[in-house]
Amino acid sequence: MAQEVFKRTEKKYLLTKEQFERLSARLDEYMKKDRYFESDIMSVYYDTPDYRLIRASLDKPVFKEKVRLRTYGVPTGDSTAFLEYKRKYKGIVYKRRTFMELNEVLRFIDGEKVRENNPQIENELRYAFRVYEGLAPRMLISYHRLAYSGIEDPNLRITFDDRIIYRGYDLDLRNGIYGRELLKDGQRLMEIKIPNAMPLWLSHILDDLKIFPSSFSKYGKAYTTLMIENRLNGRDGLSAEKTTSNPKRYKTAI
Repeated sequence: MAQEVFKRTEKKYLLTKEQFERLSARLDEYMKKDRYFESDIMSVYYDTPDYRLIRASLDKPVFKEKVRLRTYGVPTGDSTAFLEYKRKYKGIVYKRRTFMELNEVLRFIDGEKVRENNPQIENELRYAFRVYEGLAPRMLISYHRLAYSGIEDPNLRITFDDRIIYRGYDLDLRNGIYGRELLKDGQRLMEIKIPNAMPLWLSHILDDLKIFPSSFSKYGKAYTTLMIENRLNGRDGLSAEKTTSNPKRYKTAI
């Protein structure tokens, strides 16, 4: 059974290739490959027509929210998909999600009656779609992930994301992984996910390797990049992404 409710602290770090390699060697003593160690993750971020959710998030408020639809690998209509309502308050992440076949999730979003897995969570998601008028797909972001969990504490998770690519058009997950690179060559985004305090051994390793937290949002970075480009070109919104030539395409790892 897939986990539906999460409460944890999430810290992000942008790593160079050298930092990633040195850190990976140091983690072998404490971390093991997660059950789903390697995957390609695809997420569609939902927002209002004026991008209210991401604009509020970029202001770094005490409370912020995200709504996204996620799959692992390029889905078909009957693949499992996760509809997530993610909230962050004073540094603590609260994530609740429901999962169904992709076709069912899309019908749920359209307001149709579907088979319910967790009525409480699904009512919260319905509430989000009512409160944020015009909530619809606005950005698709895909990335390749390596995931580890703690040997002593399996609730400690560390993930490394690379090949982070995005597009502001063609937002159907079934149409594949392609778009524009978000990170510089060789960079990886590390996320440390912990239910409580960070272990001392991990703090010591990060200090020793001079790895420091970074304020980084995949959706936020993609949004600001496209908005800046469009302003420079005298265009509104994110439509200029459609004119991008030779977008990168990747085959899924799973």
